[in-house]
Amino acid sequence: MYRPGADKPSGQAEADETDDDESEQSADAVLGADDKVDLREDEASAKVQAVLDRLDDELVGLTAVKLRIREIAALLTVDRARARFGLSASKPSLHMSFTGAPGTGKTTVALRMAEILHALGYLRVPKVHAVTREDLVGQFIGHTAPKTKEAIAKAAGGVLFIDEAYYLFRPENERDYGQEAIEILLQEMESERGSLVVIFAGYEDRMETFFSANPGLSSRVAHHIEFEDYAKSELVAIAELMLARDDYQFSPEAEKAFDEYLDRRLAMPRFANARSVRNALERTRLRQANRLVAAKGAVSRDDLMLISEEDVRGSRVFDDAADDSPAEGKDAADEA
Repeated sequence: MYRPGADKPSGQAEADETDDDESEQSADAVLGADDKVDLREDEASAKVQAVLDRLDDELVGLTAVKLRIREIAALLTVDRARARFGLSASKPSLHMSFTGAPGTGKTTVALRMAEILHALGYLRVPKVHAVTREDLVGQFIGHTAPKTKEAIAKAAGGVLFIDEAYYLFRPENERDYGQEAIEILLQEMESERGSLVVIFAGYEDRMETFFSANPGLSSRVAHHIEFEDYAKSELVAIAELMLARDDYQFSPEAEKAFDEYLDRRLAMPRFANARSVRNALERTRLRQANRLVAAKGAVSRDDLMLISEEDVRGSRVFDDAADDSPAEGKDAADEA
């Protein structure tokens, strides 16, 4: 489940590399056969557990996703311990695929994954550079290679996050330059192994088609992680957390109205999970502000915090016509 602010990179991720350097130096020491390594302590000294705990705090739910991230972190922690004993510990492929609808926490997990990989010494910096097709593919001959290489350079030492990656591949257009970007990515994913991690993201069915058509990419992606849509109860909790963060709260009647709002909105097209909830609440706050100002009276602290049933039911989603025929050309940002 999404937590407020979870999709924003933290400045802390860029800082304090001195401690990391010290932990890496200790990890490089060769141990004897009679020595032992406390893996929990090793995780703690590398600040991995702190990142995992933060992920738990930011994303309540998504149990399967968090389990996969913990498994990856555990594998890398063990590999690091093996290296300290002089055992074989070749660098694993860390390129990933995140599949799921918008608003399910993919960007947040990418940010935390970058921090974990940096803490364990697999990345130079804990950063994520997010791009889409337009950042990689040019419109004329000779334009794509420089754009793609520029994006790779910006992500160097960290994570390159390619959202809606399947738009790179357009086989129906023989003059499309997306394939050139894919070939450059393939070269970099292999040559930069250990210093650049690429995460491909998008809807599951389209990503399957994308990888099927580009087996070279598929063979280089070691981890495929699925992000499921949130249940309605989780969406309600997301809304309450977002409101609490900004010192708002539903009245009991407003809470029931929002529950009904979700029933209606989920039956409409282009719902984007936590992103749609956030957009809906922003519209609700606008209606609350308009209601308070229109009343032309003094307001209390409680008045400023309370979201009323009227504020929620002012949404177009409660218009019967909106249920049957949502406005064309509108996306999830406009549902309220």
